[in-house]
Amino acid sequence: MALFAFSPRHEERIAREPLGPSPFVRLAALHEEAEETARLANLLDRSLYAAIVLPVLGLIVIGFSASMDFTSQLVWGGFVALVSVAVFKARAHAMKRPFERDNLKSFAQDISAILLFAGFAWGAGAFLALPEGTSLIGAMFFAAVPAIAVATLLREREAAFLFLAPMTVLVAIAALLRPFADGALAAGAILLLSAAIGLGLILAEQRRRRTHALPAMLPLT
Repeated sequence: MALFAFSPRHEERIAREPLGPSPFVRLAALHEEAEETARLANLLDRSLYAAIVLPVLGLIVIGFSASMDFTSQLVWGGFVALVSVAVFKARAHAMKRPFERDNLKSFAQDISAILLFAGFAWGAGAFLALPEGTSLIGAMFFAAVPAIAVATLLREREAAFLFLAPMTVLVAIAALLRPFADGALAAGAILLLSAAIGLGLILAEQRRRRTHALPAMLPLT
């Protein structure tokens, strides 16, 4: 029996060796990875709709702002079109390997940068595309419609915030500096409206997480 006994030093080494993750830990990690991959794949797919909707909304704004200088409207339209081109280019590159997690992560980083630029580009329209004396309702529609469209189409809180934040700031500043009709009131209304949209995004994200959350423990029977 002594031949099979471990020395105290060997037993101490075995006790110090870390055990591998339990099956439950591995299962949770696999579920989290699959969930993230599915989320990023959905973002890749839905980005196409956002790339189409934004220039369409831009054309509608230009159509309702015929009194503005055509050159400034053309510059702003170019900014919005550039956003769509960037999305299409990033999406085309990602579609070459649509099921690779690292590739999807790279696309998510690209689309985040594009949406940040898109927020500034759309917000610049408050200076370049909207006429002076724009009504309170007009300014609110200009800010709210694209924000809700991006949030609804992408269904990504972080992505929507990247667009919402710079756009809100620029439109609110334009309401004060241009000025729009009831400039201070319009700026305050736009800030409140954007805050409401942001709160809605947070609540929607929490509801989706509760809906897709797995139980903490697997049933024993």
